[in-house]
Amino acid sequence: MRIRLWTTCALFLIAVPGATATRGAEPIPGIGPKGALTRVSTGFVFTEGPTADDRGDVYFSDVRANKIYKVDTQGNLTTFLENSQGANGLGFDPKGRLIAAQGVARRIIAIDIVTKAITVLADAYDGKPLARPNDLVVDRQGGVYFTDPDPKSVYYIAAGGQVTRLIDDLPRPNGVILSPDEATLYVVPSGVPDVMAYPVESPGKIGKGKVFAQLQQAESGQRRGGHGLAVDSAGNLYLAAPAIRAVQVVSPAGKTLGLIPVPENPTNADFGGSGLTTLYITAQKSIYAVPLEVKGHRFGTGR
Repeated sequence: MRIRLWTTCALFLIAVPGATATRGAEPIPGIGPKGALTRVSTGFVFTEGPTADDRGDVYFSDVRANKIYKVDTQGNLTTFLENSQGANGLGFDPKGRLIAAQGVARRIIAIDIVTKAITVLADAYDGKPLARPNDLVVDRQGGVYFTDPDPKSVYYIAAGGQVTRLIDDLPRPNGVILSPDEATLYVVPSGVPDVMAYPVESPGKIGKGKVFAQLQQAESGQRRGGHGLAVDSAGNLYLAAPAIRAVQVVSPAGKTLGLIPVPENPTNADFGGSGLTTLYITAQKSIYAVPLEVKGHRFGTGR
């Protein structure tokens, strides 16, 4: 267990080095923030994959340290799982199990929260091992959408266990999430700054994708894609945009509403805490939290 460290940062970091965006110095109407961005804990190697349980406790991965941590609603940090096999993206299913993408073990697993018993949900497609599963989202049926950047693919694991490849042509697909009504699947490639949207025709079946939005970029340097993302109950997306060290907030219509600057390069985000009104942001060696006016959406609840 690491010692908890709270550091209060400026609510809005006006100068984001190298960023072209000017928005973010003021709260986003109807969204916020409504309080200071705080560093919940630091000293990690590479944080990723935050997800909240039904109490609002947030689980997140330290991918390169092979651990999964938990931050409860009081801010207390504990180690949930040692030797996580490169766990990255996390989520909860309708049974209350923690679903994890294990990059090193090349599989998607379900972890019993109480016993820590592991069930393998998928480790291959079409008779071939998965490459390095990255991020995931769980639908109401208990099915799992997940990305695997090396073969440019997005897969779906049905509740019954069948694995289907839905996409095979995206440059390093990374973040993946559903809209609150689960009618749209969003995918964020790390190879290009396009945010893709696909209509969900039925669980595990999608239609033709389109560019939904673009991640904002720095004034100079290589154009960069994104990482993970969160969604609130109104359908607004919160995109980890490392090129500008910010979370880019995008409406359901694809319009950028503003930025939430972060002191380190953000990798992912999710809502947690009491009432799901706090946005937790994983960023390199730290995890941050910022209170918002909106409530987040929880996936995999079965409701």
